[in-house]
Amino acid sequence: MGVKMHNATWFNVGGMAEVMFKPSSIEDLAAFVREADLPISVVGVASNLIIRDGIVEGAVIKLGREFSYVNCKGNVITAGCATLLGNLAMVAQESGISGLEFFVGIPGTVGGAVEMNAGAYGSDVASVLRSVRAVNERGEVCTLSNDDMRYSYREHGLVGKWIFVDATFVGTYSDRHAIKSTMNEFIAQRNDSQPVRGRTGGSTFKNPEGQQAWKLIDKAGCRGLKIGGAQVSEKHCNFLLNQGGATAKDLEDLGNEVRRRVYSMFGINLEWEIRFLGCGL
Repeated sequence: MGVKMHNATWFNVGGMAEVMFKPSSIEDLAAFVREADLPISVVGVASNLIIRDGIVEGAVIKLGREFSYVNCKGNVITAGCATLLGNLAMVAQESGISGLEFFVGIPGTVGGAVEMNAGAYGSDVASVLRSVRAVNERGEVCTLSNDDMRYSYREHGLVGKWIFVDATFVGTYSDRHAIKSTMNEFIAQRNDSQPVRGRTGGSTFKNPEGQQAWKLIDKAGCRGLKIGGAQVSEKHCNFLLNQGGATAKDLEDLGNEVRRRVYSMFGINLEWEIRFLGCGL
């Protein structure tokens, strides 16, 4: 009997996982990876993920509350990879640490942010990360420096499979009220420009160099475009929405139609920023 995955995603779509594993500690996670003789995938809160409608083969690992913590030491903050980015930003603000304000505007967890070099408002993970602890595909616990991550736009350069367990960030001391004011500005910008109350998955496509994906999508006539229960947001063209009853296939087909139209008009191949997991039906 598999585990239903749709309720675990912001899009509220997806099929079944063959196995779901929630480790109780880093040691438990490492032992599972060493002993598991099956494919392994990792999900957080799935805020930037489409789980396809069929089966996710192997084991899906989901880090729980044991990996949700924030510890401050001076201007250095270590957060478990199940920690929500908004919570990390708030702890930094309460501690008078600046530099992590941009996290308040990004849905998701620390682990997802580390995986994708998440960024907003002119900052990204690479600009504030000191190091990451991770379990590699051999079940070894490793510490990786910022340089080891070999970050580029919305991705890292690590080879092989890694499960991030916590990350250490460095900020600068600043006035708590000033930090809070900046965070409030970011929240207001996000609420004004993005469909934050819809069933969505964050930015759909990476910005091509020198371009903004949403402008290309808009100029290609895709604002409000629908396939099945999926729609391109009227409010922000780089967001897809489940308007009710959408399947993962509807969302993927809609995204690919957007890509086709943008390429046809501009000769630009939009790259997915949203990740995919599992097989279609």
